[in-house]
Amino acid sequence: MTQTSPGSAPPASAFTPLRYAVFAVLWAATILGNIGSFMRDVASAWLVTEISGSPAAVAMVQVAGTLPIFLLAIPAGVLSDIVDRRKLLIGVQLLLGLVSAVLMGLALTGHLSVALLVGLTFLGGIGAALMGPTWQSIVPELVPKPELRSAVALNSLGFNIARALGPALGGAILVAFGAAATYGADVLSYVFVIAALLWWRRPASADDELREQFAGAFRAGLRYARASRDLHRVLLRATLFFLSASAIWALLPLVARQLLGGGAGFYGLLLGAVGAGAIAGAMILPRLRARLGADGIMLAAGLLAAFVTAALAAAPPQWLAVALLLILGGAWIGALTTLNGTVQAVLPNWVRGRGLAIYLTVFNGASAAGSLLWGVIAEALGLQGTLIAAGVALVTVSLVSTRLPLPAGEADLTPSSHWPEPALAEPVAHDRGPVTVSIEYRIARENRAAFLQAIAKLAAERRRDGAFAWGVSEDAADPERIVEWFMVESWAEHLRQHRRVSLADADIQAEMARFHIGPEKPVVRHLLGLAAGEGRGT
Repeated sequence: MTQTSPGSAPPASAFTPLRYAVFAVLWAATILGNIGSFMRDVASAWLVTEISGSPAAVAMVQVAGTLPIFLLAIPAGVLSDIVDRRKLLIGVQLLLGLVSAVLMGLALTGHLSVALLVGLTFLGGIGAALMGPTWQSIVPELVPKPELRSAVALNSLGFNIARALGPALGGAILVAFGAAATYGADVLSYVFVIAALLWWRRPASADDELREQFAGAFRAGLRYARASRDLHRVLLRATLFFLSASAIWALLPLVARQLLGGGAGFYGLLLGAVGAGAIAGAMILPRLRARLGADGIMLAAGLLAAFVTAALAAAPPQWLAVALLLILGGAWIGALTTLNGTVQAVLPNWVRGRGLAIYLTVFNGASAAGSLLWGVIAEALGLQGTLIAAGVALVTVSLVSTRLPLPAGEADLTPSSHWPEPALAEPVAHDRGPVTVSIEYRIARENRAAFLQAIAKLAAERRRDGAFAWGVSEDAADPERIVEWFMVESWAEHLRQHRRVSLADADIQAEMARFHIGPEKPVVRHLLGLAAGEGRGT
């Protein structure tokens, strides 16, 4: 979810973005591509149960698909900000199409093994890691800003349409024509996606002398993540939930075959039921959010997922299992949408892609670790015992997490642009650094404690915006002279700080200025690092 700025008018309809041809074409192409991916996943998940009935082998395929996203999501988020996104997306689609083409060939010749299936699934996961943050990043380029929220919602709807149709179609093709045909259908879906991306004439990006390079952008993203307590809270909640909830996804192929006595078509039907439940859940979610709030939705989602997981352990009739998976889909979309919406709300635009990539890393890392863990537990306890244990874990996590409320995400993160341009005696090279920025205040003794308590709020803000060190010092000869200082790695990074300071941060800084008792404004200085023995440098 994205949030519109205060006072912005909502779009006339949730489907307004489809009036824009480029968005509509790419949205439709994305649905086709996701349908193909779900069909491929159904074929792979089912084939591994035929090649090896081991729960650990089944879980390994799940891990192979999600582990690359855990490992590569952050670099992918950085990459999406510094290369041509259209070309990157085309390259990713070619990689994914090649993976499915190889799977098709191996299935035709009967040479697929667990090792090959895991390895090729891992390659597909690399493509998914590159795809996620890049695709999300292009949405603001396709629609005007007032329609952005509806465009993001439509993307979510499209994904769940694919989740509902893809597994069912994949199961039907798998039963009727075999795994090779299922993989072939996935290859065909990438043809449509690539054609849509080639049709899109993306405007060339304007040159920006402050454009970040990969290494610096990577470090800036990590610095922000380390300093953002709101982001920490969301990531912790996501870790707890997905570690516990991943059991049902890791073991569902075996549940369908061994506990429920179904075939490939039934397994696809179960996954389709999850997608259908997610669509239904998405439709009623706004009303539930108004009544329950974010934490209430997370509690309800966890308890419902626990109920479904434990109920499947009882080997219910197939019709009841389908109904349970409908409930699971609604619970799953409730948790996903709530966590994703909260992440979007606490991230400023300049680091949104990297922040979302970190969230995806945690999401997929927790899912991969949970899948592996529950697969190992199933080897020891059996399917039914493991499902019951997972249900208990979900209940426990859901109740404990109520003590860790999600952040409200109501701060205004719009750039304030209130910092004046630095005073320079001569031009400074962008790679010059490190840079120490100091702000000198005069604080009356009686206000000292309140000032220090207030200025502590700036520590996290400075680090989020790019500082690698921060502190407050006093003048030994003049205790009323207090200096806040922070350090950034280069002059260019400090200029980027000027663009990053939000309106919420500006309010904190204005509070500091009110403590100042000098006749003039607090004095700001920019100190440039010099190497030992260096003369005058620029």
